[in-house]
Amino acid sequence: MSAVCQVLGTQPGFGHAISHSHVRTKRRFNPNIQRKRYWVPSLGRHMTLRVSARGIKTIDKVGIDVVVARILSRGEKV
Repeated sequence: MSAVCQVLGTQPGFGHAISHSHVRTKRRFNPNIQRKRYWVPSLGRHMTLRVSARGIKTIDKVGIDVVVARILSRGEKV
């Protein structure tokens, strides 16, 4: 499963892990992706989305119908 939020499009960030001796190794900062099931009244069915924790807050704020409309307008299949 890719670490990309379907609502916000959040992707992993990259950087360095710095040890005590200051040796730098590559590391990856993954977003907090959750599988969440929502009832979408406009479609009359449930949808399972891969969303970040911030994406869940966005859905709570603007509503699932608005978020689903944005996803569908991008041409993403859900």
